[in-house]
Amino acid sequence: MPSSSALGEYLRARRARLRPTDVGLPAGPGLRRTPGLRREELAALAGVSIDYYIRLEQGKESNPSPAVLESLARALRLDAEEQAHLFALADHAAGRVPAGRSPVPERPVVRAGVLRMLEQLRPCPAYVLSWTSDILAANPEGLALFAGMDEWPPERRNTIRYVFLHPAARSVLDDWDKAARTSAAQLRSLTATDPHDPALAALIDELDGAAPEFAELWKRHDVHARRGDRKTFHHPRVGTFTLDFEVLHLGADRQRMSVYQAEPGTPDHDAMVLLSLSTSDART
Repeated sequence: MPSSSALGEYLRARRARLRPTDVGLPAGPGLRRTPGLRREELAALAGVSIDYYIRLEQGKESNPSPAVLESLARALRLDAEEQAHLFALADHAAGRVPAGRSPVPERPVVRAGVLRMLEQLRPCPAYVLSWTSDILAANPEGLALFAGMDEWPPERRNTIRYVFLHPAARSVLDDWDKAARTSAAQLRSLTATDPHDPALAALIDELDGAAPEFAELWKRHDVHARRGDRKTFHHPRVGTFTLDFEVLHLGADRQRMSVYQAEPGTPDHDAMVLLSLSTSDART
């Protein structure tokens, strides 16, 4: 979980990923004892003193100005999402609460209209997730999409937990490595939104202790908000198919809906319909 030095941890992790040649500096002779840029190199690139930068990494300086943060973001070659994460970490380090944050109830409730929508979307798989990716509601196709998920009790059904801990995930998800990277990066991005959320802390601690791959990815400090994409499944019921999915933010307790679909008349759409039929057969 994020500590009081989360800002410093992020700076160290991102600095370690840059080579001198990435920022126009000579590589220099011999091997470096540690990977990435030296502190003094990054401080010079950002236009801050080495002493000040060291204090930032050590968590002894907790209120960098926006100008300093922008300079650090440029020096670290951060993209817009990574820069936003840096600023959010700085807000927490300085004791500022980001605007627009609202508390999440312990047991989020999915609105009745959203539940009706899940049913009306069939045969398209769809489900509603909490901000930490717990499955709060799903149509039968949405739950069946992640083969074996229904074997878990409802309180353990979480798409990120599935990726790292369910024995079927590596065979069901065509690009497991990508799913693992984006899942870990999504959780990392949440630590700058609400670092003290107990559900988030519990999930991170569980995965860090039970999944070595997650522990390694966690050290990278990648950040990534969940967004629409394409995903290929090797499903034990209907074979291999690829679906597009969209992520819709519901504006209620940080809930979001994922909806999968395929172009009608394609083999992928036929497989999706077969998946839907298989859920009907399972209930009869």
